[in-house]
Amino acid sequence: MSPSRSGPGGRLATYFHVHLVSDSTGETLNAMAKAVTARFDGVIPIEHIYALVRSEKQMERVLEEIASAPGVVLHTIVDRELREQLEEGCRRLDMPQIGALDPLVGALSRYLGAALSTRVGAQHALDHDYFNRIAALDYAMAHDDGQGTLDQLEGADVVLCGVSRTSKTPTCIYLAHRGIRAANVPLVPGQEDGERLTALRNPLVVGLTVSPDRLVQIRRNRLDGLNAAHASAYVDHDAVRDETVKARRAFERRGWPTIDVTRRSVEETAAAIVNLLSERRTRRLGASW
Repeated sequence: MSPSRSGPGGRLATYFHVHLVSDSTGETLNAMAKAVTARFDGVIPIEHIYALVRSEKQMERVLEEIASAPGVVLHTIVDRELREQLEEGCRRLDMPQIGALDPLVGALSRYLGAALSTRVGAQHALDHDYFNRIAALDYAMAHDDGQGTLDQLEGADVVLCGVSRTSKTPTCIYLAHRGIRAANVPLVPGQEDGERLTALRNPLVVGLTVSPDRLVQIRRNRLDGLNAAHASAYVDHDAVRDETVKARRAFERRGWPTIDVTRRSVEETAAAIVNLLSERRTRRLGASW
């Protein structure tokens, strides 16, 4: 570990090596490592990622890399022999190794009384859920930024509505990766007010709102990135405030649930939408009994 270098904001940070060893794509392990290290202030991991480790030779190379940069080893190795090879190698190096999924897998095994699968990458199988996610992604791309007729939008699980730069598109893409068919319709002064969406029966329509100050900042950054002139109405504080107020009032008038994205990440916005969909599904199931 190195506590002498500066992290974000100029503060001293502790850097450490973390080795992520997986016999699959490594996505689960990477997400877990980021979630855990984010809980520690001033701690910055130097990640070493080893994905698709499925042979003894590959594991030997992994252990050589680990030896050259001592730190913590996290793994999701399923194969018993490869796991033993990794554990023995870490013991020789006197380095901590952690099976990231072990506590959860053990608890579920005891509860379910079921045998564990030894199939590598089982969560990435080309099953129905996988193809559903791909179809949802195709749908999100085809119905982005107001594309699609009302009949086509009826095929959505959720339709996001909001003024320009309220993270509608990235939220739809994120939802699609969870198998949720999401479309989005931007509110454009003098062109699109979202009224047509009141005719939708199947999708949940969700309004996205944002503070005017934050929206002006985002839009200015967007224009700067495009090397474009700052169009007055697009970034004018008074015009933007009027635009956001009208959007909020329209959402309230139509009875649509709203989410303020001012201080939310895309992941947090998507999680709130998933909760809304779940609540709606529960209400419908209750009404059918």
